[in-house]
This record gives sequence, structure tokens and C-alpha cells, in this order.
Amino acid sequence: MLNRRYLRIKVYQALYAYWQSDPVSTARLEKELYQGIERTHDLYLALLLVFGELRHIAELRMAERRKKQLPTPGDLNPSRRFVENLMVKAIAESDRLRVECEKRRVSWVGHQELFSAMYKTVEESEAYKEHMADPEPAFGKDRAFIVQLFEEQVANSEALQDVFEGRSIYWLEDLDIAAGLVKRVLEQWRPEEGGDQCLNALTHDPVVEREFVNELFRKCIELGEEHEALIAAKASNWEADRIAYTDMILMKMALTEARVFDQIPTKVTLNEYIEIAKAYSTPKSKNFINGVLDKLFIEMKSDGRITKVGRGLLES
Repeated sequence: MLNRRYLRIKVYQALYAYWQSDPVSTARLEKELYQGIERTHDLYLALLLVFGELRHIAELRMAERRKKQLPTPGDLNPSRRFVENLMVKAIAESDRLRVECEKRRVSWVGHQELFSAMYKTVEESEAYKEHMADPEPAFGKDRAFIVQLFEEQVANSEALQDVFEGRSIYWLEDLDIAAGLVKRVLEQWRPEEGGDQCLNALTHDPVVEREFVNELFRKCIELGEEHEALIAAKASNWEADRIAYTDMILMKMALTEARVFDQIPTKVTLNEYIEIAKAYSTPKSKNFINGVLDKLFIEMKSDGRITKVGRGLLES
């Protein structure tokens, strides 16, 4: 299952659907929420597997060129910069990724033509040519190239999106989240930790995380009206119906999380929803949400509505 940042995003999407639509069964929305989490998990794995598929195609291309009737020196002694790229190799050879994909039956079997075409496009790109010709390789350069490759050739691949849509029209709804998660993992890659770190974005206890999602979703609905009134009272010069809809939902979620989950520090909660607002709301939302929530957290701690224990007491 996904880490908590992305679980919060999935809950936000479900709450948005709940408050925007006509009266709808919370049980049905909960079911769709869990299905969305599972889809995003599988999409994340599928996107990671692309690196291994491209590496395999690159190896096949080099083998084919060596067998040409009149091979060039470049055919006989090709650059292995791409296939030996530390990140590509580590992901392709990760036992942890292989086991997780086998368990969830995620694979690209039967799609060699897709990746042959994708690799051809990669080879023709200026970024690839510059990367392969760089006389001074370094991990930082390799990582920058892999992130660029993922953004331009993988995450935005229409052919790949067509395959996902063919499996389910709902997969495309979760593709942006899965792609964002992969990009973040690539940007934070540490060469000393090896390929298994590619699954560090997934939690190790799906039961606990399912309980987190369930509690956050239900309690947000239960406390929704109360929290909306509190927010409106603290948002100077703003009526509740003039506050951006996204901002209102994120602030309701933050207040609910702060009150219900006593082992999550309020600073963590505040920072998480500010980060989500950067991606899902307006440019000014970050400061607005921070200002309103900061006031409410102080007030609710003083009157006992927010209490923390254990790890939740940590604020630094």
C-alpha cells in the first residue's frame, strides 16, 4: 500500500467526490477509495518495471547489431552507459520489486513491441545522445537523465496510457499519483541503498494503513460541519462559501487528522496538507491554509480538543 502522503491524497479525492455529488453511499465511496489505492499501487509497480523492459530492449539491440554482416566498430563495441546506469540496473535487478510484482501479478509480458518503439524514441532523443556521449559520467548526471527520461518518455507515453486505459478506464485517474510517486523516488535515490529502495514508498503494514484511510475518511465526514464553521470563523474576511473548495476539504482533513490520530505530530499534519495544497489548490493556498490551521491548532490544543501521546508529542 502507498505511503501516507498518497493515502491522504486518495482520501481527499474521495471526500471531494462525496461533498460535490448528490447524496451517495459512503460504503460505495469507501469501496472505490480502496480500489483506487490498489490501482495506484499496481500502477507504481508497472511504471518501475518499464526501466527493466527498456534495459532488456537495449541489450537485444546491441546483440542484434553485433550480428550484422558488416558491423561497425560502434556495433561491435557499443556504449553500455544506459544498461549499466546504476539506477536502471538496480531497479531491473531488484529482487524485492520482482517478488512484489509476482505477488500482485503485475507484468509487461506480451508488450515487447511497445517497449521496442519506446526505446527507439529514447535513442533518438537529444537527452539520450548527450547522456551516452558525456565523457565525464557521474551519479548526479545519471540520476538527472533517468528523471528526465521518466518524465518525457514514460510518464507521458500515450502508448503506455493506452495500455493502462485498456485494462480499466479508472487506471488513468490514478496514473498521475503513481507517476509522481515514482518521480519522487528517483529524485531521492541513494546509490548506496541499491534497487530495493524503489519500494520504500510503499508501506509495510497494509492493515494499519487501511485503518488510517478508513478512519480519516469517515471522521472527516462526521466532523465536517463542525470543522467548516471553525475554519470560517478563523478565516478573516472570508465567508465559508468563498473559501476555495479544495482548501476547505484539505483543512477539514487536517483538523480531523490532528484530533483523531494522537500519535501523528500536528507539525507533520500541517506540513503534509500544505504540500498537498501545492499540487491540488491555488498558488496562494499554502499561506492561507498554514495561517488558518496554525490558529486553530493552537486554540484546540489549549482547550483539549487536540491531545497527543507518544510520537505525537514530537514537534521538531
